[in-house]
Amino acid sequence: MPKRAVLLLAHGTPETIEEIPDYLRNVVSGRPLPAQVIEEIKHRYSLIGHSPLTEITLAQGRLVEAELVAEGIDAQVYVGMRNWKPYIPDVVRKMRVDGVTQTAVICLAPQNSRTSVGLYKRAVQAEAGSVKVDFTEAWAQDPLLADAFAERLRTAQTRMIQETGAPVQVLFTAHSVPSRTVEVTAATEGQPKLWPGEGADPYAEEAKRTAELVAERVPEIPKWWFAFQSQGASGGPWIGPTVEETLTAIASEGVTTVLLQPIGFLCDHVEILYDIDIAFKAFAGNLGIRLERPESLNASPTLARAIAGLAKRGLSRLEE
Repeated sequence: MPKRAVLLLAHGTPETIEEIPDYLRNVVSGRPLPAQVIEEIKHRYSLIGHSPLTEITLAQGRLVEAELVAEGIDAQVYVGMRNWKPYIPDVVRKMRVDGVTQTAVICLAPQNSRTSVGLYKRAVQAEAGSVKVDFTEAWAQDPLLADAFAERLRTAQTRMIQETGAPVQVLFTAHSVPSRTVEVTAATEGQPKLWPGEGADPYAEEAKRTAELVAERVPEIPKWWFAFQSQGASGGPWIGPTVEETLTAIASEGVTTVLLQPIGFLCDHVEILYDIDIAFKAFAGNLGIRLERPESLNASPTLARAIAGLAKRGLSRLEE
């Protein structure tokens, strides 16, 4: 009998401010970063105290395992991080030691991009050895994912209606990526593909499609917008529009209250707790806009069901 498992992959986060330089070297694959960039990241982490990404992701793994057990599926759930502990290679090696022979792998970045899914997949395959792997390429349009975000958004809208007397406009966001990673260029044509169908990177369209699916489930939204957040400090352009540009446009229409919901993040971490809760709130306030956000998915039972469903389908494909 094959021993089956599920492997969830996430970005990773340092546990202390002192670990940030080493962490950032992992993020940029060892390329040097200016000292002021490192100090700025340290400052952001100091303002939020701690990024809970790792512990929340581990908790999500336990919820997913409980969903699978409830359906009679015997498959331990492991969690691996690309840029910090527990590192993906270490976790895959542990799975081999534990006797795992088949694993359904799910990247907790639902929208498919070479800056996320392709790199995560390559990290797993490099250590898989004899372990048979099913890798979920993307799940941006998963109905339960949209349901999970919509549940959080509907709760926030209810609160805002009670406070303001009417539904408020919504700004959906996803993490920006460097423009060079989502464009087909002469340098990328003919190169080995990281995933089937790679060409024009689908990330931007998949992020917008997730937003559309969430908005469809909350029809009381009077109007919604979409922007890319958290553009990095590396050289070259990043995809937009930015949150700052979009908030400025929203303010020009006389809007005074906005709900911002990131639909590319599945839990609280620095891009939510600092970028949104501190930086974007301050930017919006200077424009005369009150900016609030729904609760992050974190321990959402609907999210756990969504991921468990992906895992079940992946495990089924391994039996074909």
